[in-house]
Amino acid sequence: MMTGLHVQDLVTEFHSRGGVTRALHGISFDVGANEVVGIVGESGSGKSTVVRSVIKLLMPPGRVMEGTAEFHGQDLIRLPERQIRHIRGKEIGFVAQNPFSALNPVVRIEKQFANIAKAHGLKADAELRSRALELLASSGVNEPERVIRGYAHELSGGMAQRVVIAMALYLNPRLVIADEPTTALDLTVQRQVLDTLTRLTKGSGRSMLIVTHDLGVVANYCDRVLVMYRGRIVEHGPVSEVFVHPKDPYTVSLLDSVVQPKAAVQPKAAEIPTTEPEAERPNGTQPKSADTTNPTVLSPSRSA
Repeated sequence: MMTGLHVQDLVTEFHSRGGVTRALHGISFDVGANEVVGIVGESGSGKSTVVRSVIKLLMPPGRVMEGTAEFHGQDLIRLPERQIRHIRGKEIGFVAQNPFSALNPVVRIEKQFANIAKAHGLKADAELRSRALELLASSGVNEPERVIRGYAHELSGGMAQRVVIAMALYLNPRLVIADEPTTALDLTVQRQVLDTLTRLTKGSGRSMLIVTHDLGVVANYCDRVLVMYRGRIVEHGPVSEVFVHPKDPYTVSLLDSVVQPKAAVQPKAAEIPTTEPEAERPNGTQPKSADTTNPTVLSPSRSA
């Protein structure tokens, strides 16, 4: 039986009155045991659509049309909603981009931990309460006893994200998926939250999949990287290999877009070549690309 997460030929489309937009074009990747994998790319490249398709959190009009997502022998795509709910939270923890959208503003934090346990058939007893307090403390939450008795609106953005991390790890999942977990935080808090998330996941033998547009996050926290552009993985491999010796023109341009402290005069921006075969819809018409504008232009800053 295969361990970890194995995604194969994932195709996701958005159906509307205006037609069909294909957002993912046959995505395939693996996340092994005790491994941190990063998905990186510009906004609109399909990063969040990948993870939400895999764990069935994709909202209409999005639909997974093809592909599999095997997690420890089970195809998540084919599981009914009732079964996938038992996996989300218990086997797969999820850290959302906005912590305040993941927390109920009118329910005490303690009750929200209890609701997680109840949803998975567990009684919220003193032992589980102690685990919640332990996770809050390990996540860097000051005065966890006070926080657990309070509400989400009483927390700063950084503290709220730490609470969400503790909730994601509450039932000891084997895989943690973090979708842009630090986008809304300032730089200092970003580093603290990512340090905490990595320590509590990889340090306990878990795997983690991080979605980000920040190349620095991938360089500092990930073992492998998947580079996405217009709904496709254009390059993948160990971070040290991809970032030092990139092969795809988009990866090169993405890395060149990073501001260098002592950058020379910027050369003329280079267009990214793209060769996208258009897949046919059942009725013979062509689906629109996820990006109908011209290819993104990034300003190179590395010397040739």
